[in-house]
Amino acid sequence: MSSKPSLPKGTRDFLPRQVARRKYIFGVIEGIFRTYGYLPIETPTMENLSTLTGKYGEEGDRLLFKVLNNGDFLANADKEAIQNLDSNRIIPSISKRGLRYDLTVPFARFVVMNYNDISLPFKRYQIQQVWRADRPQRGRYQEFYQCDVDVVGSDSLMYEAELVQIYAAVFRKLNIKVRVLINNRKILYGMAEAAGIAGKFMEMTIAIDKLDKIGPEGVISEMTQRDIPGESARKVLEMLKIIDLARLEAAFSGTTEGLNGVREVRQVFDYLNGTLPELTFDISLARGLNYYTGCIFEVKLDTDAYPGFSMGSIGGGGRYDNLTGVFGMPGISGVGVSFGAERIYDVMEELDLFPGNVDQDIRLLFVAMDDESHRFAFGIATGLREQGIPCDVYPEPAKMKKQMSYANARNVPFVAIIGETERQSGSVTLKSMISGEQSLVPADRIKELLL
Repeated sequence: MSSKPSLPKGTRDFLPRQVARRKYIFGVIEGIFRTYGYLPIETPTMENLSTLTGKYGEEGDRLLFKVLNNGDFLANADKEAIQNLDSNRIIPSISKRGLRYDLTVPFARFVVMNYNDISLPFKRYQIQQVWRADRPQRGRYQEFYQCDVDVVGSDSLMYEAELVQIYAAVFRKLNIKVRVLINNRKILYGMAEAAGIAGKFMEMTIAIDKLDKIGPEGVISEMTQRDIPGESARKVLEMLKIIDLARLEAAFSGTTEGLNGVREVRQVFDYLNGTLPELTFDISLARGLNYYTGCIFEVKLDTDAYPGFSMGSIGGGGRYDNLTGVFGMPGISGVGVSFGAERIYDVMEELDLFPGNVDQDIRLLFVAMDDESHRFAFGIATGLREQGIPCDVYPEPAKMKKQMSYANARNVPFVAIIGETERQSGSVTLKSMISGEQSLVPADRIKELLL
């Protein structure tokens, strides 16, 4: 007896309606990317594990999907590690590849390997799937698309401002009201210095990154568990209450790195000159990934616009000065942001933000009353398709009720009914499925009435 078909957890099938809506989102995002002069690239689904590991922090490494070596993967396995059930030691001997966790690290590898074929600054965008062995929940999947846009080869903070503009342009076009949060890793380092825990910078940021989930007391507990003194942890929490850059400068007196972070955030605001009210400074924004070195960003729904509706971040990114260095090419600065396409889809679906015609696949369906009319309809449809009009023909001259039910199921705005009368006059009875009105129309006028 065959087993019931199923999907791996955290993955989904997409029906035609869902695919159409997803393509609408991707189309809007890609259109804005191209408007700002970004070029498309693609990278492989799999990367060498040596490319991926050590770039995302301890939690990121844990969530990497590993791919078993081809053939007898146990032939060269670490037998002692297997006997001791030591998975961390086993993995390198049975797996050399992994599914990409994001698009940024593969992009850094791409830049190093294709350095002679690109011009700096290189502006790229990439819309592809990524995989994370995360616990599936609302808005979070194990297989999902990311839409990334990055610039490498320039230290100019103009690009940070440009990426904020891209965020605002995309979400305005999608009719989603958002807040774009900005902070700087140098500001976070300044906080660590001011609290006397510069040597525990990564431990501090990992804890701060969980503030929304575990609250202030949870962050203090997390930091103390990571050997950060309680007094220092509380000082960090006090600084997280600062919302004004001027006050932050005063708190950072004597900490050069922190002051540099404030200066960089100010410069981004100066470039935008008050044109983007969506942009908000948020000192608690941490972005736990190891590779960020400067400005960092996160996009969240505007809670004032959607009271009672919650969703995690729907975008994020930042500056990474040293990422290509781990691939043997130091000194190439980069900055980029990502759109969380899956969460954006869920937001638009639940808030009914998709345009009314986005699900429409064809403009016209031909229904025929007899075999000769069916062949006549096929000929007209062929001509319309050659002119770029999406249309379809019901496959047989079945009962009218059956054909019209199919038209309704396909969400077709117009139906062309053809019987002996229409065929002999070279016409169709064109019916609007919205208003119910219908009229006899010459076949050569169908296109102009549909447009």
